[in-house]
Amino acid sequence: MHDAITHPWGPSTPVARGSTWPVRVDQHLAAGTTDADVERWVPTASLLHSDGDAMDIAVVGGRIAGVRGRAGDRVNHGRLGPKDLFGWQANASPDRLTQPRIGSRTASWDEAMSLIVERCKGLLDDVGPAAIGFYTSGQLFLEEYWTQATMVRVGVGTNHLDGNTRLCTATAGEALKESFGSDGQPGSYDDVLHCDALAMWGHNPAETQPVLWMRMRDRLEGPDRPRLLVVDPRRTVPARTAEVHLALRPGTNLPLLLGLQHLLLARGWFDSRYVAAHTVGFDEVEQAVSAWTPSRTAQTCGLTVKELEAAAELLGTSEALLSTVLQGFYQAHQATASACQVHNVHLLRGMLGRPGAGVLQMNGQPTSQNTRETGANGDLPGFRNWDNPDHIRELAQIWNVRPADVPHHGPPTHAMEIFRLCEEGSIRFLWITATNPAVSLPDLARIRSILGSDQLFVVVQDIFDTETTALADVVLPAATWGEKTGTFTNADRTVHLSERAVDPPGDARADLDIFLDFARRMDFRDQDGEPLVHWEDAESAYRAWQRCSQGRACDYTAISYADLREHGGLQYGGERLYADGIFPWAHPDQSETWTRDLLTGGAYTKAEYRAHNPEGKAMLRAAEHVPPLEPPSAERPLHLITGRTIFQFHTRTKTGRAPELAAAAPDVWVELAPADAAARGIGEGDICELGSERGTIVAPARISGVREGVAFVPFHFGSWDLRDGDERAEHRAANELTATAWDPVSKQPLVKSGAVTVRRLADAVGPAPAPTNTASAPVAEVVS
Repeated sequence: MHDAITHPWGPSTPVARGSTWPVRVDQHLAAGTTDADVERWVPTASLLHSDGDAMDIAVVGGRIAGVRGRAGDRVNHGRLGPKDLFGWQANASPDRLTQPRIGSRTASWDEAMSLIVERCKGLLDDVGPAAIGFYTSGQLFLEEYWTQATMVRVGVGTNHLDGNTRLCTATAGEALKESFGSDGQPGSYDDVLHCDALAMWGHNPAETQPVLWMRMRDRLEGPDRPRLLVVDPRRTVPARTAEVHLALRPGTNLPLLLGLQHLLLARGWFDSRYVAAHTVGFDEVEQAVSAWTPSRTAQTCGLTVKELEAAAELLGTSEALLSTVLQGFYQAHQATASACQVHNVHLLRGMLGRPGAGVLQMNGQPTSQNTRETGANGDLPGFRNWDNPDHIRELAQIWNVRPADVPHHGPPTHAMEIFRLCEEGSIRFLWITATNPAVSLPDLARIRSILGSDQLFVVVQDIFDTETTALADVVLPAATWGEKTGTFTNADRTVHLSERAVDPPGDARADLDIFLDFARRMDFRDQDGEPLVHWEDAESAYRAWQRCSQGRACDYTAISYADLREHGGLQYGGERLYADGIFPWAHPDQSETWTRDLLTGGAYTKAEYRAHNPEGKAMLRAAEHVPPLEPPSAERPLHLITGRTIFQFHTRTKTGRAPELAAAAPDVWVELAPADAAARGIGEGDICELGSERGTIVAPARISGVREGVAFVPFHFGSWDLRDGDERAEHRAANELTATAWDPVSKQPLVKSGAVTVRRLADAVGPAPAPTNTASAPVAEVVS
């Protein structure tokens, strides 16, 4: 077994185009444990990223003792990343939450749930459902989201349900809807093995999806490698091997894509027959890109004309183009408009639905796809349209309630609006599940003030104490991965079943059991007087979900628990979508949205949508660039971008408790270009202060290959592992600096947009926070 910290991607297995990816089984067991000691291997998949890597949990003496990759699974062929190999150790951390808490005192489950129900019923009686909100996760199981969506949307009757997936993949879902009429990933991971060109748009898989990067790396090191385009202001590991690396100015993703489309059209690098037969909107796009000449685009993006021409040639002359997109687009200025332009490139070139030709709008969390499918975020279950009466009637029939009982007076409330309503006092009860907004949301001083307000009753359901549980009125101890059963779906629509391997600690309960208990205590009923939530365990919840998904783009009816137990990961919808150039979910009667103005976010009506797209074709989307709201200035001259490191996940509630991962990335840092560091007298490891209009943080410097004029800070680091009284508690999290701002279409926070000043405070203390070296590529330079 390789050292997964020093060499996080392990040994390569180069593969030729069209070949089968070789098997390589990775494994890590607790010290002193051998294969012979393992009593059971229990099937699951990765929880600490969105790859969906299949693995088996080793059980010894009723405890998790390690993991190994599953050789026969379609996603990873046995490979595992660092968080897969080491993250399981957090389950047995001695500081797990094991009993409910009311305020600062330990309580029984009956006491805690009785108080929650009392508050919820009181508000329903006195104010109504608009006073109640729910903020969920991207780490629960499908069955738990489906149960939560049912009890919240129909039982409580509120529109105020969203997930922290709003922070990572809201733009993915929204861009897919805007171009294809519905969420649902068109491409497949297997396209990596068939493409002759690979484009990464604000996506650094080497850190965010390391096993997907292993697959890409093996193609890139094979005998007929695809040409690689990387769009990222940082010199990431993929950027170092790319034929074309566009280290563009932050905030200019949209002008870049407009300029590239200008070149594709000008040079005839588009499929006019495919465009005519399968799309609408070509004339509008042609007009929108006409002014984005190479010189204007290069000047706006801070690139050269030669770089743009090389990128356009790579895109325009490929036979099979695969694009991947992630946070470098989703969390940046004009996020949805930019992501839609990637779709434009593929539609113009006819690059969808065949081996090697596709798009993967990647996810950031393991089950963020499921929040979108089940309606536990800002959509309705089954990718249904809140403004389509037929869709509302379908849901009412599934839930056996009246259509009027399904909230649809307006779109479901997005997370940033939920917190605004909490701030103004409209929402007075907020139930937070498996997420830590006191570190992960932007403008943290404001978020702490909202959650700490006496007018807001806060319930937090989690597995550890966090910065958010410290502000809660009630804390509920939850079971986690390996301690409960359920399914989850990755970014290429592959569904895995995660089986319960061990018991949860103390009195901790599965999230599904907590929701079922709440539904029973609230006595939610359908129109026949029967229990609204009529299922009792994960498998029966899954069967209820299958009925809801039937006939929709996320149809799970062909995949049973028995199938998943027998075969491992299975894709719904086939290997690829839209292979025939038919886009059924774009039809006006089926579409998940009537689409929006990409500049303002204003919603179009069904009549406007039908007039534009009567037959239901794919939609080429025109867009107009506007400057960012907070560009660098003389006072704050650097662009701020935040992101991830391969060794940590979100706010480190799990990875920070895995010794190898905690040691590999123990603290925050700021990356600066050599010229920016030299201009400020900053050396490697020197202690720096970063300041924005909202706050300051303190971090050691890493001098890296980031674009000049840009400061990068990983967002994982809060204060839970600091000692009481540590002055860094409110000067460590990157989101102390970020603004309360979001994309007008997807409502995703723009945490890669803003301006900061950086100044040197002190010499380096001890060794500089040098990154682990992987071959010749520092891991610290790997994030988007």
